[in-house]
Amino acid sequence: MPNMLPQDINHKRLLILTFILFICYLYVGISLSVTPLFVAHTLKLNNVWAGLSVGSAFLVTILTRGLAGSFSDQQGAKLSVSRGLCLYLLGATFSFCSGLVTNDPWLAYTILIVGRIVLGIGESFVMVGIIGWCIGFVGPERSGKAMALVGVAMYGALAIGGPLGIYLFNHVQFSGAMLISLILPSLGLVAIWPIPPVPAHPDLKRPSFFTIITQIWPYGTIVCLQGIGFAVIGAFFSLYFHANHWPHSGLGLTFFGVGFVLVRMLCGNLPDRIGGLSVTIGSLLIEALGQTLIWDASNPYIALAGTFFTGLGCSMVFPGMGREVVRIVAPHLRGTALGGFSAFQDLAYGFTGPVAGLVADILGYKTIFLLGAATSIIGFGLAVILRFNKHKHPA
Repeated sequence: MPNMLPQDINHKRLLILTFILFICYLYVGISLSVTPLFVAHTLKLNNVWAGLSVGSAFLVTILTRGLAGSFSDQQGAKLSVSRGLCLYLLGATFSFCSGLVTNDPWLAYTILIVGRIVLGIGESFVMVGIIGWCIGFVGPERSGKAMALVGVAMYGALAIGGPLGIYLFNHVQFSGAMLISLILPSLGLVAIWPIPPVPAHPDLKRPSFFTIITQIWPYGTIVCLQGIGFAVIGAFFSLYFHANHWPHSGLGLTFFGVGFVLVRMLCGNLPDRIGGLSVTIGSLLIEALGQTLIWDASNPYIALAGTFFTGLGCSMVFPGMGREVVRIVAPHLRGTALGGFSAFQDLAYGFTGPVAGLVADILGYKTIFLLGAATSIIGFGLAVILRFNKHKHPA
């Protein structure tokens, strides 16, 4: 058998890393589906607290993405992923303990929030590290494909983790679901051990994190606006179904994930071929359609179709805009830039939960999906402006 070429070896490593991310991210998917149910139905707290319980993990990543990116650039992506997986284990342990003290709802909620915060920090280190590791293997010219595969792993895990979490919640309660989730990051730590690291850059001159953000903020803003559609599905879709007495509430993330993964599998190299902005413009219109279908749904099947279209639309925005970010920063700043870029998406995930929960308490669950459609249209408009300016003033 002939020796494998370096690009073949690196492609194989890329696939292995994305599969490892899939296994680990199942924990995130399980916790995302069961946490709002645990808060609203077991602890009997209102929608604002349910939204905050989901959003708290994403809020803390806003503060730690830059730290994670800098750590990955200077200490290495492999070490970043290892640290993140250890934090996953700690976060799952806190969440498990929360489910043991439900007789005191506020104590249980406080412990849960600690676990969600630890999970958020771990997620920063894992995601930034995995993306940096993958791009380190395949190079910036294939960064769009690398980020697309990372997204396949993440949202494929969410698609499976959603119904799996609901199943575990119904059969072994919240604490049982979190105990089972402890296995997943443990497997990840074992699996990454034999994979070689990519070079770190500890000694090169580095501008401030704020300077890097000023370069990438337009692309990050688009990702933020896109992320609201997913955030309202993750935080409130199951509660929306329960309020309407509809079946199949656990399939919301599944339909979203199927649409999301389908596009990335079929069109993962599209940003590298035709440009990230062109892909993003079409994607945001599809996301707006999906959110509108959920808002106007008269039955659960239309709502599930809406999550599918939302997944189709959300799928290529992050790799499309991420490709633009990778192309405008120096290689030794790539992890920091991607960390800051990812923080914009976390901003959407973090603030959407509590804000949408307040809207839901006042105007009902349907309205928050109309909000998701509106923000998708705003993102579409910004992407059109950026594309026009890019063609008017090419680099």
